[in-house]
Amino acid sequence: MIISVLTALGEPTRLEAMRLLDNDAEHCVCELMAKLDATQSRMSRHMKVLKQAGLVTDRRDAQWVRYRRNPNLPPDIAAVLTAVLRAASTTQRDAA
Repeated sequence: MIISVLTALGEPTRLEAMRLLDNDAEHCVCELMAKLDATQSRMSRHMKVLKQAGLVTDRRDAQWVRYRRNPNLPPDIAAVLTAVLRAASTTQRDAA
């Protein structure tokens, strides 16, 4: 499982999506599309990878899908995700 998690997080759009989802709230795919400047089909492909890696859960809401960070992540995977998000945030700040 750790390989699929790291592979999923290795793509910048997916990493940024996970950063946006790191607040335990649901986010509509339309919101993610707008914030990440991605088309619906591109965003859906990215979210599928994150879902297959077990990092997100989804819920259909009429025509849209709402995503959130998987609240049932195993502790070791949650720790890896937190570390990757923290490292990415630090790297982003240092680059600015």
